[in-house]
Amino acid sequence: MRSYTIIIILSAIVILSYLFNLLSRKTRIPSVLLLIATGVGIKYLSDYYGYIARDVSKLVKILGAIGLIMIVLEAALDLKIGKHKVKLIRDSFSSALFIFILSAVGIALLLTNWLHEPFDQSFLYAVPLSIISSAVVIPSTSHLPEHKKEFIIYESSFSDIIGILVFNYMLMQNAMSAASVLVFTGKIGLAVLVSAGASLLLIFILTRNSQMNIRFFLVFAVLSLVYAMGETIHIPSLLIVLVFGLVINNSSTLIPGRLKRWLNTDDMNNILGFMRAITAETSFLIRTFFFILFGYTINLFIFYDADVWIIGSLIVAILLFVRFLYLRLILRTNLFPELFLMPRGLITILLFYSIPPAKSLGSFNEGILFFVIAITSILMMIGLLMFKDKEGYAKGAEEVI
Repeated sequence: MRSYTIIIILSAIVILSYLFNLLSRKTRIPSVLLLIATGVGIKYLSDYYGYIARDVSKLVKILGAIGLIMIVLEAALDLKIGKHKVKLIRDSFSSALFIFILSAVGIALLLTNWLHEPFDQSFLYAVPLSIISSAVVIPSTSHLPEHKKEFIIYESSFSDIIGILVFNYMLMQNAMSAASVLVFTGKIGLAVLVSAGASLLLIFILTRNSQMNIRFFLVFAVLSLVYAMGETIHIPSLLIVLVFGLVINNSSTLIPGRLKRWLNTDDMNNILGFMRAITAETSFLIRTFFFILFGYTINLFIFYDADVWIIGSLIVAILLFVRFLYLRLILRTNLFPELFLMPRGLITILLFYSIPPAKSLGSFNEGILFFVIAITSILMMIGLLMFKDKEGYAKGAEEVI
């Protein structure tokens, strides 16, 4: 293709994604489904007009890794820490932890018995399928009441972190041994120490440089560098991104007085607002191309396999059942729309592609992955529509009274 043609296509995709976001706000149809469908359409149009199909799996992984950094940072910049948040943080963390564990065990048992595969490898596949995608759910909560929105933001963010930590642990040799537990605990401790040091360094860069644009992208480059180096030596480096975002957003609480003066944090509110805007814009751009490229990799013929429908439906049923039990019996909270806000997305895809060949399941059909992503996104849409109707009814009733 000519360079101008490529520019036209990329620009059209970004504009189309923006229109999908507007449509999603009006109809509650998750924009992720529209982006994936666009990717599938591009693939079949390319085949129809005789273009050679390209292998974009490596590009999907790279975009996914960058998107993961931006999404966790975006979520962390929305999380406030304080005494008045203790109950919210406790409830959302316990929800993310227990729902994740029960879902992963349930899905692993299903795969073990249905596909006749070892439990440890089945559990590794179950982990990505048990993570709530903050990349999908957070943008969909803008119209919810503040207390529901905060719960979903915290829960999905914790789900991301817990899922990634467990996934990294399961990649270790002899993961079930006590020695592996000790080694991994040490890696978490190292990640926390690196997080604290990196956060202070990045805040220093932010507060000492007057050029806003250079400031943000320099910080992002340092974050990406530290994240990639951490992944190379197998430490949970996503904690670094989370801690940095939390420290930036809660500098008045987490940074001691003397250190505040040295770091010159007086201008932190302006920096925070700028970082939120840039992070949101960058996350939007990366999500757009990630999900379109993911759609491009999907072969619709895999849905002719009955196992895709049966196993996919059973996995979604397990996810719904576990979430219902925990929200109703443990938290004793309102089920709508929280019960249905459990989409799978970017992290699920990224971790699935990160499973090494030595631990892969030959009998696992990739169509199951897309099926679960699609159905959980549709369920989220239904939950948001039901909540909207409920709110509209309540408002109408008040007006009549």
